[in-house]
Amino acid sequence: MKLNSQHSIFFLLSLIFGLTSCQSSKSTAQLKEADDRPNIILFVSDDHGKDALGCYGNPVIKTPNLDQLAEDGTIFNNAFCTSASCAASRSVILTGKFGHATGSYGHTHDYHHFSTYETETSLPIILEENGYYTARIGKYHLAPEKVFHFQEVIPGNQRNTVEMANNVKKVFDKKEPFFLYFCTGDPHRGESTGPNWDDPNSFGNSKTGYQGVEEITYTPEEVLVPSFLPDTKESREELAQYYQSVSRIDTGFGKMMEHLKTSGKLDNTIVIYISDNGIAFPGAKTTLYEPGMNLPCIIKNPLLKEQDKVKNEFISWVDLTPTILDWAGVNYPKDQFHGKSFDGVLSGDDVAVRDEIYASHTFHEITMYYPMRVVRHQNYKLIFNIASGLEYPFASDLWVSSTWQQVYRSNGKYFGKRTVEDYLHHAEFELYDLEKDPDEIHNLVDSKAHQEVLETMKKKMKQFQQDTQDPWKVFWDKDYSLQGTGLNL
Repeated sequence: MKLNSQHSIFFLLSLIFGLTSCQSSKSTAQLKEADDRPNIILFVSDDHGKDALGCYGNPVIKTPNLDQLAEDGTIFNNAFCTSASCAASRSVILTGKFGHATGSYGHTHDYHHFSTYETETSLPIILEENGYYTARIGKYHLAPEKVFHFQEVIPGNQRNTVEMANNVKKVFDKKEPFFLYFCTGDPHRGESTGPNWDDPNSFGNSKTGYQGVEEITYTPEEVLVPSFLPDTKESREELAQYYQSVSRIDTGFGKMMEHLKTSGKLDNTIVIYISDNGIAFPGAKTTLYEPGMNLPCIIKNPLLKEQDKVKNEFISWVDLTPTILDWAGVNYPKDQFHGKSFDGVLSGDDVAVRDEIYASHTFHEITMYYPMRVVRHQNYKLIFNIASGLEYPFASDLWVSSTWQQVYRSNGKYFGKRTVEDYLHHAEFELYDLEKDPDEIHNLVDSKAHQEVLETMKKKMKQFQQDTQDPWKVFWDKDYSLQGTGLNL
């Protein structure tokens, strides 16, 4: 079609200012040349705590490749998941919203069948709409697929990160910028051991090994037992298996970085390493105590001129989606997400205080109803155990673990520093001063000296539940649980 001079001028202005009809509905990221936009790799392990990484202070575990990422980038000391449960955590990572607002209450697979509302959108969808190529490999654990759609699903044994790394090489050859969601099955526990509880759970370790993987093994005597666990033969045996699984992650991570470097895109790729929740031992995974939710987070952004080696600002997995969209140059309404971008924290441009985070857990497996809400402000932490009258439920793999069964079958009084009774029956509110009590043993709810802190934290929690459309906010009304019962107490 031949354009007259007026049309030609308008067309040129459209190219310059993005005034064409198709452009006006899309992000400013699409105004950039593809080569100018960073590639992004989000590498998520499964049940890996800060306890087993060299860069976080463990001198025994061998994680040279992740340690190198920390050397080249930044480690966060105060990074938190919002729910210490695999599926529930992953939904938050990719939606930027707390699970209680999206229907992502617990596991998606099998009879658990929790699913995110189909009206929600997710990070891969938004990035694809803005010109990114999206691919995933490994553990998915999300539903429905239409909400968490990726353009390419790459096969690979999620226990063999070397195989996974080799399989994703083709993503690095894409002309458009890519978003790669790389999710291992390690170091999640393996199949339940059933009656053979005295055998250490394999954590995915195979007696025949995995092709291309040179396994690194550990003895029970050399591992470091976290303070929340009992220092027993059983826990040490299981920790040795856990360490081996973590080192397998590191080997595959190193192979992936090697392929990225060979592709020539290392210097234009942001790499993020996190875990979905804490170590798969009672007292961590499925709880909102610190070992369950304070997790590793290592980020390398080569587009920054320099990065601080360590950051102590509080960030949360609910912040990841808006942060990644900022890195990709995608515009979004500031109220679209519950989380807040920490792009400025990494770059050093944001001087605002970030010393508060929130958490929300409702289910793990469908039989594990135990809703908890958390506010952490500086050194104080408040846990609201909404169903505190119930016994604390066990994930099936944690229940059969030899670490727990040794204590349970011997009628032990303590599990680590916490009594078994305190682990199984929680107070309605738990208030801790983590500076003085990092193991969260001394509940300050009844302390006269902490009543003002308690009331302030309760107000923060109520406001959080109100702001994030939490259905469980009704339980602040003590009479609510009696409605419809005919009782008048």
